[in-house]
Amino acid sequence: MASPKVKVLGKAARLLEALAESPDSTAPALAQKLGEPRPTVYRLVQDLMTLDYIEEGPRPGTYRLGLGLFRLGSLVGVRFDVRETAAPLMDVLHRALEETVYLVIRRQYDAVCIDRIEGLHIRAMALQLGGSLPLHLGGGPRALLAYEPREYWDEYFSKVKLEAMTPRTPTSKSSIVALLEETRHLGYSVSDEDVTLGITSIGAPVFDHTGHVKAALSIGGLRSKILDKGGRERAVKLVTASAAEVSRRMGYRP
Repeated sequence: MASPKVKVLGKAARLLEALAESPDSTAPALAQKLGEPRPTVYRLVQDLMTLDYIEEGPRPGTYRLGLGLFRLGSLVGVRFDVRETAAPLMDVLHRALEETVYLVIRRQYDAVCIDRIEGLHIRAMALQLGGSLPLHLGGGPRALLAYEPREYWDEYFSKVKLEAMTPRTPTSKSSIVALLEETRHLGYSVSDEDVTLGITSIGAPVFDHTGHVKAALSIGGLRSKILDKGGRERAVKLVTASAAEVSRRMGYRP
């Protein structure tokens, strides 16, 4: 059984959540919503106001979340740095597969590599640290584009020239959209020699606490090693699990 102090904290948390859902509410309205006596709600409001977690609203008798919560939220947000969060999972992925591991984020219509661990079998040159690729090319970049809103896809295709890097590069909107839809269906993307002949990459999205795609985690290496003899199934499992764990640590809850 929860102690009286824990119960009070629970009521305070529910009150803050209610104000987040219905800003500028009155104390009677909050009491009704929470199913608590009005004196209890008035007392909680006053206590939280002294901590700057609640402040008076624009109309007399109304309340809203205070700047104290904003400051706390800003401090928590600092924790959710995707590069710092992903680093230990990238190390685990690298040790397991011994392939090059990438972390990319979107900058306008490109995917920029913000972290990379070199593979043990081949030195991939297409996407160096700080380098970029168009969003429709490569496992990580395509995972980023796939999980952007479909409305953004139209903007992307209106702005980006679809040039071939290899004979296997998709260069039509319809073929790329099909790959993006497949990525959303499977939860991961496979780049099969569309950036460099002989090289395959597998990428999966990383989501932030708002549910928006924040980054993509991917591995790249020799096609013969990644896709042959059951290698694809193992690589997909490890990449998607790693990306999902980064998302969880970023505060994402499906």
